[in-house]
Amino acid sequence: MKRLKRLALMLVAPVLALAFAVLVTSLILVASGHAPLGVFTSMWNYGSAPDSLALTLNLATTYYLSALAVAVGFRMNLFNIGVDGQYRLAALIAAAVGGSLHLPAVLDVVVILVVAMLVGAGWAAIAAVLKNRRGVSEVISTIMLNYISIGVIAYLLTPDRLAVAVQGSNNIGTQPIPPNGQVPGFSVIGGAQNAVYGLILLAVACGVAYWYLLGFTRFGYDLRATGLSPTAAVASGVNVKRMVLISMLLSGAIAGLVGMPQLLGASYTYSLDFPTGLGFTGIAIALLGRNHPVGIAFGALLWAFLDTSRLILDLGGVSKEIVTIMQGVSVLSVVVAYELVRRYNIAAQQREVGRALAAETPELVGQGTA
Repeated sequence: MKRLKRLALMLVAPVLALAFAVLVTSLILVASGHAPLGVFTSMWNYGSAPDSLALTLNLATTYYLSALAVAVGFRMNLFNIGVDGQYRLAALIAAAVGGSLHLPAVLDVVVILVVAMLVGAGWAAIAAVLKNRRGVSEVISTIMLNYISIGVIAYLLTPDRLAVAVQGSNNIGTQPIPPNGQVPGFSVIGGAQNAVYGLILLAVACGVAYWYLLGFTRFGYDLRATGLSPTAAVASGVNVKRMVLISMLLSGAIAGLVGMPQLLGASYTYSLDFPTGLGFTGIAIALLGRNHPVGIAFGALLWAFLDTSRLILDLGGVSKEIVTIMQGVSVLSVVVAYELVRRYNIAAQQREVGRALAAETPELVGQGTA
């Protein structure tokens, strides 16, 4: 019974947050002269079409990896704001390496993925070293590293270094990755012409690994303990500086994989129009999913569905930014909702302890009198 009550409380927060986001969005739509029911119906009809669902799964794959990278740091009270720079630099280097390789198919893909993880981890390690050696906040260092990575990418992605002309356009990018290094998609939705990224399986594997690592290993226990109380963790023998370094390396390694579904499953080159901003989207989704692998999965799917369904709004004369408002309100309201649920749980536990003490007090008084 208690387990069902706990589960119900966990579900109440996101449901309330989503309902509040819909309410706020509806009020904005009414104020701008649009019928909320009609707008939401159009978004649902477009977003639930086979091709749209395939696009939603593809977007959710990258969003999920980005949110996992952020969540690893969040569980230790580390704010890795640099996922955006880490995955973009990793994608560039991995694309350059992949474009020059001619290995057997599986080995080619493995090398590209490993390179991406190493670059992401190495870029995140800079912030970890600065925090451990000089006490620099990882928030500041990772934000600065984002801008540095943009400069490094701009320096490397030039015709006299890594870039070549993209055939059929005015764009430039790295050498195309040969077929041996590509990961073909597959069809899981009937009637959809768009294939789902093959690396969606990698995202699932990362989620399972994250769940097992944090819930069933000593490292996961130390990581969560350090996040709750660094001083208590030190008292129990945990090397906090070592945990900071390993956590940032792990977060950066996952961040390095964020661009791989797009790189190996669709574009096959890192060009000027490669997707950006996925790291900041991951922060919002990690908050929405409360750093839990299942919660993050639902958050990624919801976010991807909203991003996909926004494409129909322009045709109806509705600003696409209404979806951005809905996403922002969802994140803010879910944080507030979880805090209200947390306070309710604390109050409920206090009442339960009070009732237990009250029940024991007459018995103790009777024993004293005797």
